[in-house]
Amino acid sequence: MEPLLSAARAISPVPATEAFDTLLDDIRVRARAGEFDRQRQLSADIIERFKAAGVYRACVPRRFGGDELSPAEFCAMIERLATADGSAGWVASFGMSPVYLAALPRATLDQLYARGPDVVFAGGIFPPQPAEPTASGFRVRGRWKYSSGCLGADLIGVGIAPKNGDRLDLPRLAVMPRSKVRIERTWETVGLLGTGSHDVVVEDVEVAQAWTFVRGGPAQLDEPLFRYPSLSFATQVLSVVGLGVARAALDELCGMASGRLSVTGAPALADRPLAQVEIAKAEAALRAARAFFYEAIDTAWSHVLAGDVLAPETINLLRLSSTHAVRVAAEVTRSVQLLSGMTGVYQSSPLARCVNDAQVITQHAFMGDVTYQNAGALFFGKQPLPGYL
Repeated sequence: MEPLLSAARAISPVPATEAFDTLLDDIRVRARAGEFDRQRQLSADIIERFKAAGVYRACVPRRFGGDELSPAEFCAMIERLATADGSAGWVASFGMSPVYLAALPRATLDQLYARGPDVVFAGGIFPPQPAEPTASGFRVRGRWKYSSGCLGADLIGVGIAPKNGDRLDLPRLAVMPRSKVRIERTWETVGLLGTGSHDVVVEDVEVAQAWTFVRGGPAQLDEPLFRYPSLSFATQVLSVVGLGVARAALDELCGMASGRLSVTGAPALADRPLAQVEIAKAEAALRAARAFFYEAIDTAWSHVLAGDVLAPETINLLRLSSTHAVRVAAEVTRSVQLLSGMTGVYQSSPLARCVNDAQVITQHAFMGDVTYQNAGALFFGKQPLPGYL
């Protein structure tokens, strides 16, 4: 029973601060949501307030002035932001980038955090572009898609495949100042519009070897967070956005149900037996998926703190619970929209926005059906596909 108790403690582990609560209140304002969508990016003042609220220092080690939160604490922070606005939660989720950046040489990390821990990083990882080696590093050029939050970033990382004669070495991430890249506004989607996940273009930039690293490579830091599975964590910080969006949809429906009368003369939504049944089912489904999500995190984290090497079975549950959370969240938001009738189809409706955001999350490569295939293989004692664990 200990993991379940642990999961219960993970429900709201982030201490409330005035700056964070004020930020949530501002993001919830519908005018801000429309602003983010029209701009296809979060406004600059929101990124600055993310910094003030501790989003970008959350996963930074204390040795660099960070808060060094646990995975559950950081996910809970992102979930709360996503409950206020899905795009805001998604962009804030990349505050987990210190887990990736920890693979940089220690001297580079000292330089990276020399001015403080609030470094905003965005990445365009795929597809890795061939890079010519130079005397000091690599010559980088190419285009990368889906660079969420790139317009507000201080640093950009892009995927490269270093050339080695006729073959390519292991893919790396090359990190450079935002000023070195060009951003093309290509993010025209049905949901998560405010994430600004545009294309990043690098024309011809030489990046020193010390500012590159193998993505998912061994960390040069020894804090517990850097012994937690980085790919699983990268998946979880996105999955939890779906949980926050679904919570927002349920809250929105409950808030409108009592006072809304049907144009057909039917009883108010809150008085309809079928609506009562369906809202209860949706609430139960979301809470169950959320409990599984945090239980898996807490079980893995307890092993990390004990100094254990995580078993494949433990990592498997991190991946499975993440995909499950995203799929359930999408189903819940859609069921809520169905209950809302025609109200939920207008672009001005928060429910329509929640549905679109939740559905886009299911399309992410981390959340595909292959997760179930790999999880099932492990349950049968078989090997998953390379890269899953």
